[in-house]
Amino acid sequence: MNLISSKEQRVDLTRGNLWANIWQLSWPMLIIMILNFFVGFTDIYVAGLISHEVQAAVGFIGQLYFLVIIIANATSVGTVALVSRAIGAGDFPKAMESAKQSLIFGTMIALGVTITVLTFCREIIAAVGFPLEIRQIAETFLRIYAFCLGPNYLLIISNAVFRASGEVQKPLLTMFVVSAVNVIGDFGLVLGIPPLPKMGYTGIALATAISVTIGMGINLVSFSLDRWRSLYTSPWTISAAVLKKIASLSWPPALLQIGWNAGSIVLYNILGRIGEAGIIALASITNGLRIEAIIFLPAFALHMAASVLVGQNLGAGKAERAVKVGWEIAMVGVVLMSSIASVIFIWAKYLASIIAKEPAVLAETTRYLRINMLSEPFMALSLVLGGGLQGAGDTRGSMWVIIIGMWLIRLPLAFFFALVLGYGAIGVWMAMVISMAFQGLLMVRRYHKGSWKELKLY
Repeated sequence: MNLISSKEQRVDLTRGNLWANIWQLSWPMLIIMILNFFVGFTDIYVAGLISHEVQAAVGFIGQLYFLVIIIANATSVGTVALVSRAIGAGDFPKAMESAKQSLIFGTMIALGVTITVLTFCREIIAAVGFPLEIRQIAETFLRIYAFCLGPNYLLIISNAVFRASGEVQKPLLTMFVVSAVNVIGDFGLVLGIPPLPKMGYTGIALATAISVTIGMGINLVSFSLDRWRSLYTSPWTISAAVLKKIASLSWPPALLQIGWNAGSIVLYNILGRIGEAGIIALASITNGLRIEAIIFLPAFALHMAASVLVGQNLGAGKAERAVKVGWEIAMVGVVLMSSIASVIFIWAKYLASIIAKEPAVLAETTRYLRINMLSEPFMALSLVLGGGLQGAGDTRGSMWVIIIGMWLIRLPLAFFFALVLGYGAIGVWMAMVISMAFQGLLMVRRYHKGSWKELKLY
């Protein structure tokens, strides 16, 4: 029996033309990714107006902050798997309960992480290997970010709920406001544009904290205005069974992200140990990743579309349709990312010059871009098919593929090329390309195997 009323059944992604379904989900997510890109780009650009030390610190602390919000991102993966499966099966009450328990879980975890980060902030900064020149800057950023962990966790998880149900326009509106506030805050608080005070690099962190808090507020209000309003009218009791299911789906992506971000920090550490060129290399990878994010925009949009579409179609009992949609989105990703990568390869120096002001940083950023563009087709396969696996609930499979790529291939090769053979930064860039090729091919193998179609989430 279909438990969703005709008024509530806004989006049906289990019938009709696959390409129409893909487009319906992908375009709002692509815009969200573009908005996120401009926020990250603005952070780096404004930091570069201060100094390359601040620019390097922003990039390094960004990797660390992703590590801190890992459980929120991981919980969002489990939330999408459960909510999309329930929506596809037509069981809205079950989707509501999964959403509620995810929000409870995220709130509890955010509180514990906030206390831990504030208590051990200085020790954390020292432990991950920040160069002495930028430790004070990094501590300031991390302390401010810690205070907005709760709002950020709820923003991430609530966006996942809307996305899983196919209501992608709601997070689109929220993230437009978040991005606008963040960008305005970056320039206003750093440069002191009236009526805002001039706060230097501290303003970059404050802009983020203010914007995500506003975004959380918008989503909480959105829940009260539509079919999700019963979140506030029904009791907020803890369901051990649902929390256990969320945890079982979330710990693999949490471990995946810990492994990836910890590996990225180790990669930054390797770059910091190559001698006098270390700071230049750190600034260059920060700049390069921001520019490379242009390619990640459609890839992550397709990743999220694959997750929701595979989840809803499995919930509706249409396994073969779920398989087909994953392959078709992956094909789109490969073609699209390869095309954009070709443009970036040709115009690498010009694009790097937008945010790299010092000649040495400009040259290394250009080299980073041209080498890493070779890996983009494999990145597309990894992201899109990995999203499909996560939407199906096979979070362990995608975890192992990415952990192997980072810790068994990328980091050993980076250490060997950069420090043992003495190739420096270029050795790290080479290791990144080789590891991504292996990662993409391993994800293809996992998806093709098809065991994820048999997973039972309820």
